[in-house]
Amino acid sequence: MSNIPSSQQLENFMIYGRVGNFTLAAKQANITQSAFSFQMKNLETMLNVNLISRSNRGSKLTPEGEFFFKKLSQIMPMLAEAIYDVQHLNGGKPLELKIGVLTSLGDVLMNQHISYFHENNSNILITVYNMEEEDLLTSLTDDRIDIVSTFLRTDLTVKNYEKVLFRLDDVVYYAPNIPKIKNTVSLQQMETLPLVQYPSHSFMNGIIEKYFQHSRKILPAAARLATPYAIVHYCQQNPAGALLPKRLLRALQIEDGYYEMESPLQLKAYLLYKKENPKSKTMQVFIDYIINLNRDFC
Repeated sequence: MSNIPSSQQLENFMIYGRVGNFTLAAKQANITQSAFSFQMKNLETMLNVNLISRSNRGSKLTPEGEFFFKKLSQIMPMLAEAIYDVQHLNGGKPLELKIGVLTSLGDVLMNQHISYFHENNSNILITVYNMEEEDLLTSLTDDRIDIVSTFLRTDLTVKNYEKVLFRLDDVVYYAPNIPKIKNTVSLQQMETLPLVQYPSHSFMNGIIEKYFQHSRKILPAAARLATPYAIVHYCQQNPAGALLPKRLLRALQIEDGYYEMESPLQLKAYLLYKKENPKSKTMQVFIDYIINLNRDFC
């Protein structure tokens, strides 16, 4: 059985099969192009089959290579899952899920879910990471995280991932130090008040800009702060307002100082994940829990 390729060779062949380019494949595999090319040549020699057709114009899978790639696409996820399962057999090693949370959402929401989830699933260890939208998707692609909890822009396509809508979130105007606001606040009124905003590159900043896109005034920015917690604290100390998810405020046990907006703003919260992840069984337990927990808000 000495002619069986290593798992690293097979994984790198899978990378080539997905991207169809030696330069891109080597970059994804995090090795030099010459080392990657040598691995593929060695794989072909070991199997005595030409898997990749090479020419001055580029390279592509041969019919045999396409067949092998299709077979490996079915086998490799099963192999990874078997390895993962046997490592955690009999509770010898805790099952770890890495959850990425949109910074604008606030990890307090996910932490709240985790504390309840852990009561009935003590064998599952969950680690939460705060990131912006682009970093979340990159980390999911690179397998640095397993599940993403995020709002999504309507123009963003996520065809490479499974996408589950788990909640509709109402955005409210939080302004505990602006006493002249009554029950609701109008767009025109918000335009005249200092607004605490997110960094210009952030997801929520894009949402806010779109919400005020028909405004003829330049919104007076009181400050630009990176996290919803910093924004909440600023509004508690200064006469300024901010657009925040109502769910976040309630998770922080804030029951007043926020107002419904005459022009409603509702955001869709999704879970994103790769279906072929070897942790898929454990992930599904967590995903089902989150969906059931929020079923009345969707």
